[in-house]
Amino acid sequence: MIYKRIRDLREDNDLTQQNLADELHINRRTYSAYENGINSMTPETLIKIAKFYNVSVDYLLGLTDIDKPYPNK
Repeated sequence: MIYKRIRDLREDNDLTQQNLADELHINRRTYSAYENGINSMTPETLIKIAKFYNVSVDYLLGLTDIDKPYPNK
């Protein structure tokens, strides 16, 4: 799976792959492999990225075009 939205969000926020890799405590090559669909992300990684950008995991996965996170219950 290619995670186009994580690349778009990163670029829209003027961040580098290294910035996100640092935030996730992984190396840049691993993060790059996520963006390019070489490696799949764990659910935990998807949640971290969604929280970082304040969007839902469904938005990152392309299941919805609504970028707002779900309200906490």
